[in-house]
Amino acid sequence: MGAVSTVPARPHPALRPGVISYRGIRMALDRPRRRLETPIGAATLLLGFEAPVRITRAGRPPVSLVCVVNGLTTAPALGEHEGRISGIEVLLTPWAAFTLFGTPQHELTNRSLDPGELNGPSGVPLGELAAALAALPRWPERFALLDRVLLERLRAGTPVSERVVHAWSLLGRSAGRLPVPRLAEEVGWSVRHLENRFREQIGLPPKAAARVLRLQRARRLLTAGHGQAETAALCGYYDQAHFSGEFKSMTGCTPREFLAARRLPAAASATDRMAGEPTSLLLTADRGAPFSKTRRTGSRHAVRPAAELPGEAGASEG
Repeated sequence: MGAVSTVPARPHPALRPGVISYRGIRMALDRPRRRLETPIGAATLLLGFEAPVRITRAGRPPVSLVCVVNGLTTAPALGEHEGRISGIEVLLTPWAAFTLFGTPQHELTNRSLDPGELNGPSGVPLGELAAALAALPRWPERFALLDRVLLERLRAGTPVSERVVHAWSLLGRSAGRLPVPRLAEEVGWSVRHLENRFREQIGLPPKAAARVLRLQRARRLLTAGHGQAETAALCGYYDQAHFSGEFKSMTGCTPREFLAARRLPAAASATDRMAGEPTSLLLTADRGAPFSKTRRTGSRHAVRPAAELPGEAGASEG
């Protein structure tokens, strides 16, 4: 069967709250692994040590990368590898990713890129950092090096607007329910200016970012046992139909299908990207995502081809 291990670490206090978490990954399985990743309110940096990950998004050709940067997204992605993978995954607030990677965040939205393609501030290139981390013998030394390099890059990078940070914090505390005009008023900007700055330093306009944060809360409530109607009301959806449509648009499956997949035995071996957040669905060779248009005979669950991943409907309008 092989082994899977993850080593969570708390980043250096000076990196908080910009850097959300570190997670060391070492996986040695005797079979390929496929995961469906749903949108989260964070940018992701994977510093891989050896084997690549193949990532498929609707409307884009698949990419195979050892090191990966993902910006914010409003649609799911399919990640696949051959069963052997190791490295460190870093979750970042989107405004911290703006400073760390030195690029407007809308250029990373709904995309997966090699971090070597991003110039960023001066210092150790992220591709070289991955090799340096891999050469160290233990996780504590790796996390210490990562602390040092990220601190250097964040201090040398383009400063983020304090008003953007404040707006993101307000949006997060409301779980996406704060209306955009009210958000603009709170930070002292026009709606248009707020949208432009979010596009640059967050990656999504405020309304689209709110959709992602609202989806996060909805997933938490559902997996905690709340019904769909109650979840819809608590998260500020118009009604249960609106909630179900938004959920399917952004994850590729209905709330009921998502819960069913999370209860499958294979799901017990999956590790979500954010602590306490139901973000992922583990897909197996014979039983994949429960939202295929083509069902396998004798099974309620089947694999949807990568080309049929849901697209980015509603992303531009937020």
